[in-house]
Amino acid sequence: MKITAVKTKKCELGLLRPYSIAYKTVNTVSVSLLEIELENGLYGLGSSNPSPYVVKESLDDTMKTLSEENFEWLIGQDIRTFYQLLFEVNTRYKTQPGVRSALDIALYDVFTKYLDVPLVTFLGQKIDSLYTSITIGIKNVEETMEEAEEYVDRGFKILKVKLGQSIEEDIERLSKIREKYGESIIVRIDANQGYDFDQISEFYQRTKSLNLELIEQPIDASDVDPMRRLPSDIKSLIAADESLISPRDAFSLASPPAACGIFNIKLMKCGGVKKALDIATIAQNSNISLMWGCNDESIISISAALHAALSCPNTKYIDLDGSLDLARDVVEGGFILKDGKMTVNGKAGLGVSLIQQ
Repeated sequence: MKITAVKTKKCELGLLRPYSIAYKTVNTVSVSLLEIELENGLYGLGSSNPSPYVVKESLDDTMKTLSEENFEWLIGQDIRTFYQLLFEVNTRYKTQPGVRSALDIALYDVFTKYLDVPLVTFLGQKIDSLYTSITIGIKNVEETMEEAEEYVDRGFKILKVKLGQSIEEDIERLSKIREKYGESIIVRIDANQGYDFDQISEFYQRTKSLNLELIEQPIDASDVDPMRRLPSDIKSLIAADESLISPRDAFSLASPPAACGIFNIKLMKCGGVKKALDIATIAQNSNISLMWGCNDESIISISAALHAALSCPNTKYIDLDGSLDLARDVVEGGFILKDGKMTVNGKAGLGVSLIQQ
């Protein structure tokens, strides 16, 4: 079954509201859209939105390659040589995870549509569903509480709070959430490298009573040695994010003494499902738990991450809220979300379909 066409374009999706993290404020969202067509009319969709701060590739870089690339190497290929095609993608675009993500996800989608099974069935489903966190950006205490109330009222059971600019205000925000909701919700935090070694040690000691579920990338990702030197009780809660981009990074982080207890896998960092599963295998063999995260993304790539997450037995956490604040999307379907719990919809491939514009 041969590939007959590859189409690409940039899509402006927008945001319902801007938000801030430790190193930037986000006001709008754009993504790449890639479509692979087969001779029988089936099509697969891929999408990406890499973070230039993390992977040194912007969406403009991605689109320049996708727009200028001659996909003759892919046209005419048999989709049944699926793993060889993934190898080609990862060989040709080694330094561009945004390009690799779009192609990888589209190939997984169209191949599992060809097999007429959901992607997670092809990968081997280990988990039926999981609760996702929903993210509160860096805000003052009043705004934090207003947004927390909105999300709890919508049924979400897990709040992820962005921190990293002021320890005192960070702790006050978290304390107010616990004061209002007690243990009825789970709270996890993401400092986005906003602390140093001494600050995260102080923060941990002062927030023990708040029963925080996990701490994403609290200190500088460029040097993981300080994370290795943290006490084991802190490290067990740390999810490596910006310091985990590739399988090579996974090996390094897991090497004794391990720098963290959790890997936060993002398709936009590692370049798609194939490399994500490589990282997941390293984690499983190193007794490291998995968290699956995202950037601001279309339902296409969020669904791909969910399928991959539910196929891994060591997945414990998901933070796949990247499409929930979009002003619009280019597809529908993909996953079912009810009271914060996510599951796939049982349709072939990613379970997404293009919205006719």
